[in-house]
Amino acid sequence: MTGVRTYPAGVTSWVDVEQNDVAAAKAFYGGLFEWTFVEATAPGAPFRYVIAQLDGKDVAGIGGPTDTARAQPAASAWNTYVAVDDAHATAELVTDSGGRIVTPPTAAGEGGTSVVCADPAGVEFRLWQAKRRPGAQITNTPGSWNFSDLHAVDTAESSSFYAKVFGWVIDDLDFATMIRRPGYGDHLAATVDPGIYERQSGDMVPPGFADAIGWLTPVQEAKASHWHVTFTVADRDETAAAAVQLGATVLSTADTEWTRAVLIRDPQGAEFTASQFTPPGSLS
Repeated sequence: MTGVRTYPAGVTSWVDVEQNDVAAAKAFYGGLFEWTFVEATAPGAPFRYVIAQLDGKDVAGIGGPTDTARAQPAASAWNTYVAVDDAHATAELVTDSGGRIVTPPTAAGEGGTSVVCADPAGVEFRLWQAKRRPGAQITNTPGSWNFSDLHAVDTAESSSFYAKVFGWVIDDLDFATMIRRPGYGDHLAATVDPGIYERQSGDMVPPGFADAIGWLTPVQEAKASHWHVTFTVADRDETAAAAVQLGATVLSTADTEWTRAVLIRDPQGAEFTASQFTPPGSLS
């Protein structure tokens, strides 16, 4: 087994947010999720980038202009990255499959190479060919990334595109639509999660869940299409209250049999979900 979490090609591996004021973003997310930060800005670069960490392990990134006073305010949103073995080859596959390249392969220092892409519906996502930074090192624990979900108007078109580019399989579970990358569960079992199949052997766990990398959610309007990021929290209501105290806006809450979630807009406009895992019987 290895202590470093790695991501095979086709698996979502990293999330970050670009904001006009990086210092303010650090204050908000550090206060909300107890993140600490490591500077990852290249010397002399006009774009600042910091790595958020929990217990010294990478969980997410925050980027923005180094000169906030001169920066033009821009829409802020969380970004989702998909691991690839070859950024250039996958970028070509994106265009061949009906997508487009927004920003061509760009070296991110010694961390790796990124590509900003858009799918046929115009929804942006990113590729990540890792070098020194393989991706999020903690997931699915309070304060860390849980899942990224694709909100799409034409779910059939989206499913076809991502299947061609990344080999994803889309499963309709009646109650939700799961995105999975076949083989990911085997990778986890061989590396950081040797007990994954035993833990997910219950009748209430859908087949193939060990391979799950996200969910496909239909939306009615094109402007609502996006890759949406969810973070795990210990207590939904406490997180919502803390977010408001830190200057955010609570947009909505939702309870299911398995989760209690809150949709939050941070002080600079980026939206994300904070989700408390509440399996049947856990709150009784």
